[in-house]
Amino acid sequence: MIRHFLRLEWKQYFRSSYWQKGIALKIIMGFFALYMLLTFLAMGFFSFRALKKFFPESDPLQIVNSYLIFVIVADLIFRYMMQKMPVMNIKPLLILPIQKSKLVHYVLGKSAFSFFNVMGLFFYIPFSVVLIGEGYDANGVLAWLFSMILIIQATNFLNFLINKNNKAFWTLVVVLLGGFALKYFNLFDLGAMSQTLFDGVVSNPIMTIIPLGILLLLYRVNYSQLKSQVYLDAAVSVKTKEASTADLSWTKRFGDVAPFIQLDLKLLWRNKRAKSTLPVLALGLLYGLFFYPQPMYKDMVFMYAFIGIFSTGAFLINFGQFIPAWDSGYYSMLMSQNFKYRQYLRSKFTLMTISVVLLFVLGIPYVYFGWKILITHFAAAIYNVGVNTHVILYGGAFNRKRINLEERAAFNLQGTGAVQWLIGIPLMALPMGIFGLFNWLVNFETAIAVLIGLGTIGIVFHQKIMTVIIRKYAASKYKMIHAFNQTT
Repeated sequence: MIRHFLRLEWKQYFRSSYWQKGIALKIIMGFFALYMLLTFLAMGFFSFRALKKFFPESDPLQIVNSYLIFVIVADLIFRYMMQKMPVMNIKPLLILPIQKSKLVHYVLGKSAFSFFNVMGLFFYIPFSVVLIGEGYDANGVLAWLFSMILIIQATNFLNFLINKNNKAFWTLVVVLLGGFALKYFNLFDLGAMSQTLFDGVVSNPIMTIIPLGILLLLYRVNYSQLKSQVYLDAAVSVKTKEASTADLSWTKRFGDVAPFIQLDLKLLWRNKRAKSTLPVLALGLLYGLFFYPQPMYKDMVFMYAFIGIFSTGAFLINFGQFIPAWDSGYYSMLMSQNFKYRQYLRSKFTLMTISVVLLFVLGIPYVYFGWKILITHFAAAIYNVGVNTHVILYGGAFNRKRINLEERAAFNLQGTGAVQWLIGIPLMALPMGIFGLFNWLVNFETAIAVLIGLGTIGIVFHQKIMTVIIRKYAASKYKMIHAFNQTT
């Protein structure tokens, strides 16, 4: 029966129109996946020697064990944002004499072989081989490896239970960042607890029964939950839910662009694909915490501009690169209304500018790591408002890919075209290059002045720049309408 299911999915995949579209993007994602696997493989083989070199007085395995709890939580967060529940087209099979338990076991079993589960093994297996080669007890290392495989699978099934729970997601984020913060400020060492737990597995292999029991429990809960939903009446029933509303009257202060701002806010609040850009706000705000506490980055001043641009422009970059494709489902209707293009684009500019200012203000505590970092973030914010907002809007005139708002962003390249890949050069690489060049040729203050100057010029000549952008949109109006109306 399993072989029959696999054959049906194989035919469905290669006979569908999806296989015939986006071959170039599939190749790019294939190379990205290969890069990730090779990176983890290299880390697995060389991390032991690297840790031994930089921390000669510590046991590399104990160092790894002290961070495993953070790795597990980060893996859950990554899966929450990226992993989909493996599904198969089971509706036609529900009227056939096939046991529902077999369907459920197949769906859950299929998830065990997902890329997310395989990726971690490219680190743990070679690392274990190196440990045994270095003279560690083979039984203890194999027990540790077996435990990590069980934990990966348990994380896989736990993700299916919490995947639609936003409270669970933010709890994981708080645990991860809070754990790092407490460890950094020497208030509480969560890593020490992690080390004690996983060191115990190495010294007492019988402890592998704990992750095994957790895995079996999570599998059973997933099985019971999924089996209760595999019924024909549940498959064909129409789900309805009450639409949520919010008071957006405060947007009226923005004048004639208020209706468009309200439209974008509702878009972000109600639709899966657009809503996926909101967690990026937190990622952008906290992005600097991955770099600034590390001593090695204190002398890499040119990186300050990159971090500042991304930190203050996280929403601008992730939301703005799909303008106006967010409105592709009703773009032809939108363009038939009696309003000026300037109002429509000015609402996008206003929303992106607000996000830049908000992220900068919330990022002011970065001054803890030095005044240079804060002034760089300020310069990056000015550059984002004066330059990158216009770059984003101008690039949007070349968007020709329709977006399905009800699909999640997990490895979802729908709506992604050459524009999204190329626009990253002027958005990120250009300001970083300018800042680094002037910092190297002159000094830090001059590099800051150049970024602020470029941003200020963009703000001063905003109206003239917008006129050029509006003309481009007007010239591409019917091409975009035609492209967005293509659903196949």
